Amino acid sequence: MPVWLARTVCGFVLLGYGMVAQAVNVVGVRMWPAPDNTRLVFDLTAPVEHNLFVLEHPERIVIDLKSTDLKAAFPALTDASFIKQIRYARRDGDDLRVVLDLKREVKAKSFVLRPQGEYGNRLVVDLIDEAQDKKAAQPVREDRDQSDSPRKVLIAIDAGHGGDDPGAIGKYGTREKDVTLAIAHKLKALIDRQPGMQAMMTRSGDYFVSLGKRVEKAREAQADLFISIHADSFRNRSASGSSVYVLSEHGASSEVARFLAESENNSDLIGGVSLDDKDDLLKKVLVDMVKNSTMDDSHDLARDMLGGLRNVTHLHRARVEQAGFRVLKSPDIPSVLVETAFISNPKEERKLRDPGVQGRLAQAIFNGLNKYFRDNPPPGTLLAVRDRKHRVIKGDTLSALADEYQVPLSALRQANQIKGDVLQVGDVLLIPPVVSSDS
Repeated sequence: MPVWLARTVCGFVLLGYGMVAQAVNVVGVRMWPAPDNTRLVFDLTAPVEHNLFVLEHPERIVIDLKSTDLKAAFPALTDASFIKQIRYARRDGDDLRVVLDLKREVKAKSFVLRPQGEYGNRLVVDLIDEAQDKKAAQPVREDRDQSDSPRKVLIAIDAGHGGDDPGAIGKYGTREKDVTLAIAHKLKALIDRQPGMQAMMTRSGDYFVSLGKRVEKAREAQADLFISIHADSFRNRSASGSSVYVLSEHGASSEVARFLAESENNSDLIGGVSLDDKDDLLKKVLVDMVKNSTMDDSHDLARDMLGGLRNVTHLHRARVEQAGFRVLKSPDIPSVLVETAFISNPKEERKLRDPGVQGRLAQAIFNGLNKYFRDNPPPGTLLAVRDRKHRVIKGDTLSALADEYQVPLSALRQANQIKGDVLQVGDVLLIPPVVSSDS
């Protein structure tokens, strides 16, 4: 082979090798702080080899990315994140080293995601609060703490999507994750103002929570109900109206129900009860017993909620729908999924952006669950107690007792025919029942 040809072939080989080994570019860095974790997402032009390790005193996370160039700025740090400072430097010529200076000790894990939807290749780094992680690993108690005082009912509100998962996006750019969070906050305010009720949220900000974690949070808190809020899309832009769904393990009740369930089920859910000490047959019997009762309660709740929505908005279907939504698979908590409207419908998208409409939807959902609790007050709760009595002890006042039992001061006075504010130690007061209202 002539020398000039050999040199040309060699040049092409080296050129080809250079093309293969060219650097991956980091074209974006996003951060999603949550109460118990912080997620850092690196947007990449190609898959990347990386290594992550922890350094102590001071606490740091080091991420080495092989043959990588940084072409983006790091996000602004907030008080909510675990990161105090982000530094970077070249390493071994072509590699990129990113150092996360931490505010406290955390557990770190990383993984690479392939292109999906609007996103390309990504490197995800999760920083997890150790204390919260240990708490999540504790077994779920089978029964609530027993006490002489009745408790409030607890409703778990699940705002769909969040963080890197925007959910459905409307024609005008409205993101489902923003709408669901806004409605969830308004619903929580209504519930927390209602005597005998309180609410918790599976996510309170713009961050990602897996489907399994959403159910896990509700079960750890021993919620009485689970309500998942969505504003999904359908390929037919004319689809409109609200719907309420319960779990179906044997097929969807309509094409829309099947389509929506498939679009929502994007992450794994493990929502069973811990029965490791039982034999297989007993496991099946116990789980079926719990699930049958829970499914009946879910249907009752869904019907009441559909009735509440009927009074404020158009319904997509006038009956409860069923589909295999993974987020509804907790066997021991009555669970429903509310599709408030179709964000893929431009008219409904505009309405969903309106805080007034969001408030009316939250009120409708609240009215439905309020009716459900009036008909099905859980035993041992303030909503279930009638003719309660309280023996006056030193330091008791009427106003303090009204706050403790969450009844109006005027009702407490009327029930005991008290005109003044003086109480006698040892007297027995009749505590009137909590009065529920749809307003």
